[in-house]
Order: sequence, then structure tokens, then C-alpha cells
Amino acid sequence: MLSVALLALGAGAAVQAQQATMTFFLTSAGPGKGADLGGLEGADRLCQQLAQAGGAGGKTWRAYLSTQASGGAQAVNARDRIGTGPWKNAKGETIAQNVDDLHSANNKISKQTALSEKGEMINGRTDTPNRHDVLTGSQPDGRAFPAGEDRTCGNWTKSGAGAAMVGHHDRQGLRDDDASKSWNSSHPSRGPDGGCSQADLKSTGGDGLFYCFATN
Repeated sequence: MLSVALLALGAGAAVQAQQATMTFFLTSAGPGKGADLGGLEGADRLCQQLAQAGGAGGKTWRAYLSTQASGGAQAVNARDRIGTGPWKNAKGETIAQNVDDLHSANNKISKQTALSEKGEMINGRTDTPNRHDVLTGSQPDGRAFPAGEDRTCGNWTKSGAGAAMVGHHDRQGLRDDDASKSWNSSHPSRGPDGGCSQADLKSTGGDGLFYCFATN
């Protein structure tokens, strides 16, 4: 019995050590207010909190989210706020070597690798409930959309009318096209409450989740 207990302790320590080297995860949950994340600052804070709970709080974490130019403020590109890579998930699997690799066909993001901060798989299109829509507000190259048509739910401050561009972490959609298979730019959110509420996001297969990357 003692040897079994020691083996379990060793396995637990190994998992903790691996998660300490984690530099990428998909949030296990959002704040619960749809796409109102409290802006980039609120989203970054949640990344940091979840990383801390997952044993990787010693790094600086940033949400993979773009914002659009508004009210005199310049746009922010998601690709410019996540460091230089490489990035590994909670199991130590490399999902991209650098920013260009991440935004190429060579990246390794999939349902099997886009794990939560706990090292768990997130439901995809074939699961119930489907949670594969991931908030990004980004174009396929990781850059912000032009000012005008809302693609960030008011720069992550709205939970009513508006829309947010989402990607599919499981690389699956209704069609066999590039958008459906995109991890970061598949379609805008939509729903009966206007596109940005928790219910809206759930209605099209989401849950207000987003990607977090360690910048160091």
C-alpha cells in the first residue's frame, strides 16, 4: 500500500512540475458575463488567476484578444501581446514555436492540445454542451479588425448588443472550410440577446472562454 501511495505522490508531483512549465491554456471558464471580460485588463487578470490555480502563476499571463480602435484609443493586436514563444500546454506539448508559427498552418492547436489550466480537454463540437467557440476578436493573422463593425463586444466590455469574433479550438465547424477550421477567426457571435451575453455565446457553441499565453 505504501508503494502505491508513493507512486501516486510521484505522479502528482510530476503533473505539478509539468503544469509549472505551462505557457499556454484555454480558460476552463470565463467570468460568467458573456463577452464582458472587464476589458483586456480583466481578461489578463483572469488568465493570471487561473494560471496561479494551475500552478503556473509565476509567469506573466496575457489573454489572446484584440481590441478595435475606439474613442481615440488605438487598436491592439492579440498577436502583439503574448510574448515570443515557444508555448507549451499543461502536458508539456508544444503548440507553437513563435508568433509566426502560431499563425501558420503548422501550429498544433487542437481539441487534444488546447487544454485548460488544469490540463483538461474542453468540450468540442461533437460534445454536449459544445464549448468550442473561443473569444479572440481577431483576424486569422492575429491582428485587430478595422474600427467600425463590432468584432470585440465593445472591446470586451459588453454583454448585450454587439458581436465578437470567435475561433474553434477543436478546428471543426459546420463546413469543411478554412474559417470552420480556424482556431482564432471562425465567425462572429450572434444570439437572441444581441450577440455578447453568456446565453448568446452558449447558443452558438461557446461559453465565454479565451486563450491565455505566458509572455515570459
